Formats: sequence, structure tokens, C-alpha cells
Amino acid sequence: MRKFFLLLALGAAISAIAQPSGKVIEGKTMKSAILGKDVRYTIYLPHDYATSERSYPVVYLLHGYTDNDTGWLQYGEVNRYADQAIASGDIPPMIIVMPDAGVSWYINSYDGAVKYEDFFIKEFIPFIEKNWRIKTQKRFRGVAGLSMGGYGTLIYALKYPELFAAAAPLSAAVTDDEGIATMPDDNWNNIFAPLYGKNLSGRDRLTADWYNNSPLHIIETRSKESLSQVRYWIDCGDDDFLAIGNSLLHIALTRKGVPHEFRVRDGAHTWTYWRTGITDPLRFIGDSFRLK
Repeated sequence: MRKFFLLLALGAAISAIAQPSGKVIEGKTMKSAILGKDVRYTIYLPHDYATSERSYPVVYLLHGYTDNDTGWLQYGEVNRYADQAIASGDIPPMIIVMPDAGVSWYINSYDGAVKYEDFFIKEFIPFIEKNWRIKTQKRFRGVAGLSMGGYGTLIYALKYPELFAAAAPLSAAVTDDEGIATMPDDNWNNIFAPLYGKNLSGRDRLTADWYNNSPLHIIETRSKESLSQVRYWIDCGDDDFLAIGNSLLHIALTRKGVPHEFRVRDGAHTWTYWRTGITDPLRFIGDSFRLK
């Protein structure tokens, strides 16, 4: 029996040695003229990045509200799941970039005080793809994120379909007009007023800034052809407080006839849900990189 357990331990050790590990670099920064400050980002490089001369596809992985660029690493263990999926061939070797967005919701605020969307599109993507060996064609670029980051994923894919091959919003912070109009004042004032307009209540909150940044409204006003330029993977837990918004997102795309994948798994708005589910959206995006 002792010999049996020794063999099991040896097998596990050999397996661990055989699986190559990617490299994670934290604390990188870039100077943003648009935001007027240095912006942090964390980057995952596949295991052969240091020994090859090739360029890689990229996924921009967006964190949630009150997290930062290390959230997907610290709590989501995305490097471990990416290592496993690359080693098994489930996903192609890829670079994963995780920017720090604070509580910007990845958009430009109504008053121009924070222009994170402009920063991301005009400065961050070009900077990353100039300074790391990344394939710069749309077909090799994906975006994904959770909660606030899922909302940002939708905003970027819907507004800039020419930039992204695939998008995977996870538990995306999507709500309809009624949800905004009836939202408690504390929630509005503390979270959304800096984005869409202060000192507003009821349906007065449904401003042009809200509609310009409402995924449901954008889908309603865009053509099927425009929306179909990006492949979508939508995933939300059945016990998530955002399940209704994600179901409305699925319905809106279905009504427009836009192909997409919609998944509802057992779970809530938790890191356990996102951590155990990250491989599937990475595989979905990776399959887009493999399409001709």
C-alpha cells in the first residue's frame, strides 16, 4: 500500500513538472495622457513567450467593481486555468492582459471627468500591442470580464465591433430602463451618478449618456449585421442578482437574430462561479482565433 501511494505521488509530481507554466507580471504601468496618470496592468504570458519569436493572440480580461488589475489573478487564478487549458490544447497559447479600471465602469463619464473608454481604445490597446508580441488583427483580439468588467466587455464589443473577434461577458452588470429609474437613491448616487448624471431621480436618469452606454439600447438600435461582427459568449449564474439583466441581453440578441452562446450555470455572483467557469469562455474566444 505504501508503494502504491508513493507511485501516486510520483505520478502527480511528474504531471506537475510536465505541465509548463506561463509567466505573470504584476505592477506594470503605462502613462496615459487621456487620464492624466499612470495606469496599472497585469499581464499573463504563455509558457513559450520567452523562448519563441512568434506573436500571440490576446484577450483583454476586465475586473469587477472595486477590484483592480490583480483580481483575476488573486481570486480567479486565471493563470492556473490558462496553463491547464493551453497544455491540454483546449485553448491556443494566448496573452491575457488585465488593466486596472478603478470604478470607471470602462466608459467615459457624462462630465468628461474620467474618459476611460477613450483611454482603453485610443491608448491602452495600441500601447499593449506595441510593447508585447501580439497579433494586431481583429481576428486575434478578444475581450472578457466579470460584473462591471462584463458590462465593459459589452460596451467595447458593441461599440467597436471592428476591433474584437469575440467577447465573453460573465455575470455582466446589465439592467433595463426600469431598473435604472426605480433604483434606490443610495445606489444611484454612490455608483451610477458619477457616470450618467448627478442629482437625478426616476425616469430623469434615462439621459442620453445612459442610453449611449446601455447594452440593451445599443442592441436595439444596431443592425443584425453590425451586431453579428462579434461572437458572443454570455454566462450568468441562476442565483445571480444580475440574472434578469443577462436574460434580457439574451432575449435582445435573439430577437435581432444575432448568433450567440448563452449559458446559465448553478451559482451566484461569486469568485467560485467565475473561477470555475473561466476556461469555457477562454476556449470560446480561442476558437475564434483559430477560425479563418
